Amino acid sequence: MDAANESSEGSPFILLGLTTNPSQQRPLFMLFLVLYVAGILGNGLIVAAIRASPALYTPMYFLLAHLSFADLCFTSVTVPKMLANLLAHNHSISLAGCLTQMYFFFALGVTDSCLLAAMAYDCYVAIRHPLHYATRMSRAMCTALVGTAWLVSHVHSLLHILLMARLSFCASHQVPHFFCDHQPLLRLSCSDTRHIQLLIFTEGAAVVVTPFLLILASYGAIAAAVLRLPSAAGRLWAVSTCGSHLAVVGLFYGTVIAVYFQPTSRYEAERGRVATVMYTVVTPMLNPVIYSLRNRDVQGALRALFTQRRISGADS
Repeated sequence: MDAANESSEGSPFILLGLTTNPSQQRPLFMLFLVLYVAGILGNGLIVAAIRASPALYTPMYFLLAHLSFADLCFTSVTVPKMLANLLAHNHSISLAGCLTQMYFFFALGVTDSCLLAAMAYDCYVAIRHPLHYATRMSRAMCTALVGTAWLVSHVHSLLHILLMARLSFCASHQVPHFFCDHQPLLRLSCSDTRHIQLLIFTEGAAVVVTPFLLILASYGAIAAAVLRLPSAAGRLWAVSTCGSHLAVVGLFYGTVIAVYFQPTSRYEAERGRVATVMYTVVTPMLNPVIYSLRNRDVQGALRALFTQRRISGADS
């Protein structure tokens, strides 16, 4: 590697963010601050309510608690840096910081993907095989599903980061994104990136597309069972619930697939940023509402949690 390349690789990356227009930065800061706080509060309350209520010690809520925790961490990997850059003049990030951000972003994103598939399977077993639910969704099975999700996601992320760390960046270090992501960085690299793109289309597809297909298959089987329900009210409730779940799942996987499963040469920065906002900010904020805050058991647990806090505060 020549001296020019070494000098360039020692330079920090510059995150260009969502916009370079100063008049749009403050409104965007307020919008994403509200979305971020809503997501953090929603997911944090779900985790706290499930941990505090023995009535919610069931497989569904065990998986939901892990999904909420993963979502809480997932948004915190990218959004605080994006908010800071909307107000600050210095948008730089070191190569080490960039790779660290990418590692946790990929790991938590894949964890989300696997946990959504596990929750769909839980719903499928509950509706299609209710008599065998206790054995099929035992505590050991739930722990194995969650453990596998976290393990697979970190192995996936580590593999990608090790390959990204070998790349040379000898062109512009301006990243047209609000965080360090695969596609923008691959376009800045002067190394051969075909092996990384091949990995995305093979191993990456296994941890993203496979869970998505499992979710669709689970909800397809659930829909078939729902249509046979004797009660029209029951069918309407089930369709409404499953429809809202599928809408969020479709938004998450649709935007992820649109961003990552395309050749780097066809990647468009502006469209990529918009799609990325959908699965990094919007879906983690919607998950608590769709999966739990409309649920009477969760609402009761939240009321009990706040009542207990008030009583504790009064006693102290």
